[in-house]
Amino acid sequence: MFLAVLTLGLSPWLQATAPTGSIDQFIGSEAAASGVPGLAYAVVADGEITSAGAHGVLKIDGGKQVTPDTPFLAGSITKSFTALAVMQLVEAGEVDLDTEVSRYLDGFSGRPAGPITIRQLLSHTSGFSTLQGNSSHTDATTGKDELARRVEALEDVRPAHKPGERWEYSNTNYLMLGRLIEVVGGQEYQDYVATNILEPVGMEDSFVADGKVHESMATGHTPWFGTKRPLADNVTSRGMAPAGGVVASAADLARYMQMMMNGEDDVLSAEGKALMMRPAGSASPFYGLGWSLDPDRGSVWHSGSTPGVETLATMVPAEKKGVVVLVNGGSGVGFGETTQLRNGITARAMGFDYSGEGSRWTQKALFIGLVLLPIIYLLSMAWAWFHRHEIRAKSGVAGRFSLWFPLLTTLVAAWVIGWMVPSLLGSPLGNIRLFQPDLGLALIATAASGVLWAVFRLGVAYTGKSDPA
Repeated sequence: MFLAVLTLGLSPWLQATAPTGSIDQFIGSEAAASGVPGLAYAVVADGEITSAGAHGVLKIDGGKQVTPDTPFLAGSITKSFTALAVMQLVEAGEVDLDTEVSRYLDGFSGRPAGPITIRQLLSHTSGFSTLQGNSSHTDATTGKDELARRVEALEDVRPAHKPGERWEYSNTNYLMLGRLIEVVGGQEYQDYVATNILEPVGMEDSFVADGKVHESMATGHTPWFGTKRPLADNVTSRGMAPAGGVVASAADLARYMQMMMNGEDDVLSAEGKALMMRPAGSASPFYGLGWSLDPDRGSVWHSGSTPGVETLATMVPAEKKGVVVLVNGGSGVGFGETTQLRNGITARAMGFDYSGEGSRWTQKALFIGLVLLPIIYLLSMAWAWFHRHEIRAKSGVAGRFSLWFPLLTTLVAAWVIGWMVPSLLGSPLGNIRLFQPDLGLALIATAASGVLWAVFRLGVAYTGKSDPA
């Protein structure tokens, strides 16, 4: 989903790794409920890739089968790549983790975000909010300088909180880090990551979002009233690349996890990798540098969500085991959610005890209610017309109150839907429409039809007074 961070919600993990057969059996029973057209996974055990599998197709009605080598948009798993690139520059002596970002990006000198340090950007303790970070999804532009222009637009943005004060996940942090990589590393973000990470690790079926259409990618499918709808094309966004633009196969991401857990000096020192997978500070006990942490289990993980694609990579570095799951279907609200599918595969591969996500009846009821409300309002308008003589007969204080109060309540409801709900979710309404177009349409239709009904009643009440009863 579009929410900033998705937690695994798994019970304490067990020692033994589940057999691959149980993974395939689980996929066979769960994939239909999630509605995903296709998925791929790969498992690492004892530092080696022990199994990989795939089910379904790249695109509904497309026919081409998904394989472990099919590239998927990895979403926010990308943040670990951006953090790794920054750590390479740190080990090269080009960047200092505790130096202010304004030292590397001149445009932030004397600006609200100038005092934020590189460590604070990496650990999501910069003060930028989830809502500020998710706003970037809705302002797509084109051109090779797209990232530079997005970051330049942030120079006058004031973080929602004081730097270092609290943890709050925000894409804004990693857009700024991506631009830092370009300025300090002397290459476009795409070229730097390909040259310094993808190629040395051997990720041959992976690349970074470049603004072009790639037919080899799994097509994203967004929820649409209990079904899944394919995106129009496989265009990738250059501007969001550092926050969610690595496109990688399950097999390649397994190689990437191998590298992160091998305890060797290669694309980064063993000490640098370990630092990335430790809490970044007191304000960030459950997030390192580009990775989410569960200290109790010793697990390191990151989920990813882009329109129509959801991903999950999980490791237990001390045991050199991990699993990545990629699905080309976005979650609906209660219906067609992929969380149980991804978590269930992860649990079986890692030996976690996992009992599922439950019935999700609250979410289902909420969604059904939002879908039905516009219909109810339209029916209420028809009722008001057929009972127009009763409405026109209303008089006095009580009558005027019954006519005007619904307008007030529906305007408040529209404000809640248009402003408060996006604020609580940390995502603008336009962003909700990208990730969950059915929910976005239901929210807009509910807000608009409610106000329309109240205005229609007033129009009925104050026109046609001369009509006979």
